[in-house]
Amino acid sequence: MTPYREREPSLPQGEEKARTVRRLFDTISPRYDLVNRVMTFGMDAGWRRRTVRELQLPPGSRVFDLACGTGDLCRDLAATGHRPIGFDFSHGMLLAARTHAPLVEADILRLPVRDASADGATCGFALRNVVSLVNLFGELARALRPGGRTALLETAEPDGRMMRLGHRVYFRKVVPAIGGLLSDPEAYSYLPRSTAYLPTANELLSMLREAGFTDARRLSLGGGVTQLLVATRA
Repeated sequence: MTPYREREPSLPQGEEKARTVRRLFDTISPRYDLVNRVMTFGMDAGWRRRTVRELQLPPGSRVFDLACGTGDLCRDLAATGHRPIGFDFSHGMLLAARTHAPLVEADILRLPVRDASADGATCGFALRNVVSLVNLFGELARALRPGGRTALLETAEPDGRMMRLGHRVYFRKVVPAIGGLLSDPEAYSYLPRSTAYLPTANELLSMLREAGFTDARRLSLGGGVTQLLVATRA
């Protein structure tokens, strides 16, 4: 769902968006993990573990974690026996990373990897931050081998009217207040508004299929406040 789209005309687009996202994440990197734990009441850890499970890949699989940030998903991937490599264009986030996985400073829309070089790919809460989802899904399809799996974690809105209203108030009012208190007010004002960039669930699944993925499906997590998109490279 994209309930805020018409009310967010000031959101940056194109290269301005890329510059804004990089700058904001560089700024919040030192306390990024702390704010995430507080904002999600620790549920984000379980969502990441579910993301890794839904890859359904055997131990030893090479998995690219896109927009890896401080390396949370890389650590979860390594803990299950996978061989993760993290990619992020925020230098600050990579400096703050706490993982033994190899990390690469790179734009995930232009991965510095060979075709079909990974068994799987993950991405945690970054779909709304890329300039082009079409390009991202195309790059995922290029980097994954046939039969490779992807699992993409992102924010969502609950379906129920009351749940949706409560979530909207929390995400739009409480989250910026928490983020501003613990980290950077500008960044945590922008990040909730950035949900306006997200297409509908059906559109996201259609984009994955058009990029070359089969059995694309959406899982609802955390009572609907988070979504997980999983698919297989054809």
